[in-house]
Amino acid sequence: MTAPASALRMARNRPTSANSYRHAAAYFRRRISGWFPTHRRTFPWRETTDPYAVLMAEMMLRRTRAAQVVPVYSRFLRQFPTVEVLARSPGDLVATTLRPLGLVWRLPAFQQIAAELVARFGGRVPRDRGQLLTLTGVGDYVADAVRCFAFGDSVAIVDTNTVRVAGRYFGFEFGPESRRQRDVIDAVARLLAKRAPKDSNMALLDFAATICTAVRPGCEICPVARACAWRTTRDLKQEEPAF
Repeated sequence: MTAPASALRMARNRPTSANSYRHAAAYFRRRISGWFPTHRRTFPWRETTDPYAVLMAEMMLRRTRAAQVVPVYSRFLRQFPTVEVLARSPGDLVATTLRPLGLVWRLPAFQQIAAELVARFGGRVPRDRGQLLTLTGVGDYVADAVRCFAFGDSVAIVDTNTVRVAGRYFGFEFGPESRRQRDVIDAVARLLAKRAPKDSNMALLDFAATICTAVRPGCEICPVARACAWRTTRDLKQEEPAF
């Protein structure tokens, strides 16, 4: 498939109009939706829409590699299958189960969340973003991930990785705090297919993890390379004579 002309122009200059963004984003969504079915990663938390299981998985995944989370997640849900069980379980047992993940400072949050859910929400994980954000240790990313993956809400998952993809593709500068900027959040959201938000967000996360990586990205096999501002800029620089 050939990239639309507007997307190719955008690859050389950051888009200055909503129309440019729209065409480039549509091209990205088409290409990634075709790429995802044969390149999707398989994780146990992707096989459930149980809000409790999804929330626990997202809390575990914070600053932790997915492969490291898999055995801990499965063991955790066997030992603490419901919010109520987790809330009344011995703290030492919960900490021991989670300790292989590292980042010891976050371990108490799991049981605190369970206690809050029982006390304030009848043991149910709320769908409302504002309510999710009142839970201990739950930030923007976790709240939006639960809304999308558990409840099917059409909301973009914005983190360092998805910001990197949007920044490279659209050609804007980004940094560690860019995920908090409204225009950056909007740019990531443009890459989301509204009719299939769960698959679309997973595709974007998998694309960031396996192709558009922070170090040595796989530009030569990237399905959207033709319209990527960063790739085109790199190519042009490589073609320039070195003085």
